Amino acid sequence: MIWGISLIFLSIIAVPSLLLSKKPNAKELLEKIEPYQGWIGLVLCFWGLWGVISAILNMGWLSTAPIWWVTFLVGNLISAGLGFLLSSSLINKLLLSKNEAAKAKAAELREKIAPSQGKLGIVGIGVGAWMIAASFLFL
Repeated sequence: MIWGISLIFLSIIAVPSLLLSKKPNAKELLEKIEPYQGWIGLVLCFWGLWGVISAILNMGWLSTAPIWWVTFLVGNLISAGLGFLLSSSLINKLLLSKNEAAKAKAAELREKIAPSQGKLGIVGIGVGAWMIAASFLFL
């Protein structure tokens, strides 16, 4: 369930225009979170990567709970992608500052993913909600 909640939270941060169109007073909350957006994205990027690794290590779930395994894998891929998008400047500053080749690769990856950030955020909200529901149904 915590995986789904964190994915919904990350998706809401990644798609602020969606939230602002529904609740005009949400702008104040988003402005409070904005200074921490990079750190939240970095933590949830690594959380998503760990989830992908966990899904691969638990391939046995495919025989007992295939829907949950696919949900878990897709949710963590989205979490890693959105986390990377939100924390790319922080990752460049902290981890890649000394390696220009890695910094260029990260910028190239961000350019590929960035146009779909809105769609990825909306899908992330749906998958996060499904992860919460699936945690009650399948586990």
